[in-house]
Amino acid sequence: MVELPRVVITGVGLTAPNGNSLAEYRQGLLAGKSGVQPYEIRYFGKTLAGICNFDPFLYQKKKDVRRGTRAGSVACYCANEAAASAGWDLEYYDRQRIGVYTGTTEHGNVETENEIYEVSKHDYDLSFWSHHHNPRTVANNPAGEVTLNMSLRGPAYSLGGACAAGNLGLIHGVHMLQLGEIDLALAGGISESIHTFGIFASFKAEGALASHADPTQASRPFDKARNGIVVAEGGCLFALERLEDALKRDAKIYAEVIGHRINSDGTDFVLPDGEGQNACIRGALQNAGIEPDEIDIVSTHATSTPMGDVIEARAVREVFGDSKDVYVNNTKSYIGHAMGAAAALELAGNLPSFSDNVVHPTINVSDLDPDCAVENLVVNEPRQVERVDTILNMSFGMLGINSAVIARRFIE
Repeated sequence: MVELPRVVITGVGLTAPNGNSLAEYRQGLLAGKSGVQPYEIRYFGKTLAGICNFDPFLYQKKKDVRRGTRAGSVACYCANEAAASAGWDLEYYDRQRIGVYTGTTEHGNVETENEIYEVSKHDYDLSFWSHHHNPRTVANNPAGEVTLNMSLRGPAYSLGGACAAGNLGLIHGVHMLQLGEIDLALAGGISESIHTFGIFASFKAEGALASHADPTQASRPFDKARNGIVVAEGGCLFALERLEDALKRDAKIYAEVIGHRINSDGTDFVLPDGEGQNACIRGALQNAGIEPDEIDIVSTHATSTPMGDVIEARAVREVFGDSKDVYVNNTKSYIGHAMGAAAALELAGNLPSFSDNVVHPTINVSDLDPDCAVENLVVNEPRQVERVDTILNMSFGMLGINSAVIARRFIE
């Protein structure tokens, strides 16, 4: 068997509803800081959302922001932050060998809704339709905007994987590096979901949209009173490179990606299937060559829906049983569901555990649902542990797509 090159994370660039850098985001997670706010959107009205407050003009000109998309701005911010975090001098590298892989849940909804609204003001005269619409709505837009912004010339495209997409972007970047197609990758997930009224209307129609008098407590995975998803925007891109290259330049290594798995339930449009999730987790463990009890943190997908959380908790129990050394947490309780960016943001939030040996909690759990109880679920307060070496990051999506990534503290 051919031994594939080892791939490591050497930089993290992100914007989340509760932080615009890994340090700020991590501080928010340990302090229990929610990024969910009251929100109002055209046609739908008042609701709640996880809203980012990064400065798009830090890396883009006003003309680029006006011509491009919110997803593109998120991607450009995250990509530049990741490259800076990794200490990459792009003048040193062949720009044709830098890849950009952005996982997305959907793309183009926001821009199409905006254009229809604009032409409605002119009796639907399509001569008022923007000539920027096509480049704004193509699926590769977020990755493409990064290449324009950073003058990159390598492969750049989006991977549609519903709410598992952030893991897919990361996994694809790892593969391309292992295949020798590129030398550097910016990979992860991007979401502009809160800017489309359609997503709120659809979740509302499904009975899956969260509500709560206190916005900061609306996203409450595993709690008995949970009542749905809080939609969020955000993004996280990882700077990836082969280990040998990272060592040559004495780079800081956040983690090594040692295993992954993507599979499908093949059962339902929306309702997840525990058997498929179980198989995905076990497949990632097998790919990494480790046993369940070698995982230190299980980062759950749980979205705060009544059925989804129960199904996932059951899958976790089936794989990890009553192990007292495996800790379980959730990040959506802080920021809501960032759709295509969710998996990447959730992994990023746990990476500092390799350094501080602290497991951030799931917040807003005031009355744990017995059907969601799993061993060592960390709730409401951070947990100091002896050591964190391995993280399992799970993310699942509509049409039954499942993904899992295993990251490990770097060991030479």
